[in-house]
Parts: sequence; structure tokens; C-alpha cells
Amino acid sequence: MRILGLDYGSKTMGVAVSDPLGFTAQGVEIIRRKSENKMRQTLARIEELIAQYQVEEIVLGLPKNMNNTLGDRAEKSLELKETLERRTGLPVVMWDERLTTVSANRVLMETGVRRENRKEHVDEIAAVFILQGYLDYLANKKEETGR
Repeated sequence: MRILGLDYGSKTMGVAVSDPLGFTAQGVEIIRRKSENKMRQTLARIEELIAQYQVEEIVLGLPKNMNNTLGDRAEKSLELKETLERRTGLPVVMWDERLTTVSANRVLMETGVRRENRKEHVDEIAAVFILQGYLDYLANKKEETGR
């Protein structure tokens, strides 16, 4: 079963997909939008990726504030969740994405990616971190229940 991971930003959406066994997350692409109103094209691209990778579940980053409250971006993410479930018929799991962008930037810095080029990759790597966190959670849950 493949799972799609999404990092939903104001202008871009990072996309990652799990391997068929659900062990690892790989970055796929960054979907760019000119404005918030260009969501139809973004949703159409997500549907293409779902078909291409035979995705059965979606994990969407939930950008909580550090004090665990939900701000404007989180509300938009929750709206996207409803839209994705309605359009794709797939379950969408919300996953706390606090500090994933910070971690993604750190990885890019440590691997020598120049500051001006980091924006090109940060959302895709953040999507990988979101999805990998969820995959690790599922693996730990299986270990605990013995299934």
C-alpha cells in the first residue's frame, strides 16, 4: 500500500510517496501555484500522482503553532483535507508538521545546498519528513500490537 505525503504551503505543495512496503518516503516533486485560487490544477496533479503511484492513503501536514493551537495555515490544511477526501475518496490523515521545514532547511544546509537554491527543495523534503514520521508511527504501532 502506497501513501502520499503532502506539505501544503501558501505557494507550493511538497509531495512525497512511500515505497510499496511502506518503509521509506521519497520526494516526488513540488507543485507550484501562482495564487491560492489555482487549487484546481494542484488537485488535478495530486489525482494524477495518486493514479500513477496507486496511492491508498494521504498524509497531510498540519502546521500547528508551537503552543499546539491552530492558526490560519492549519485551517487551510483542514479545508484541503476535506476537499481531498471528497475528490479522491481516499482517507486523509493529518500529521503534526511542526519543525519539518526547519529540519528540511538544516538537511539542505548540511549537504551544501546554497541558500538561494534551498527554496527549490525545502517543501519536497518537508513532505518526506511528514510522510516518514507517519510511516515510523505505523511501524511502531505494529510492533506494539504484534501485527
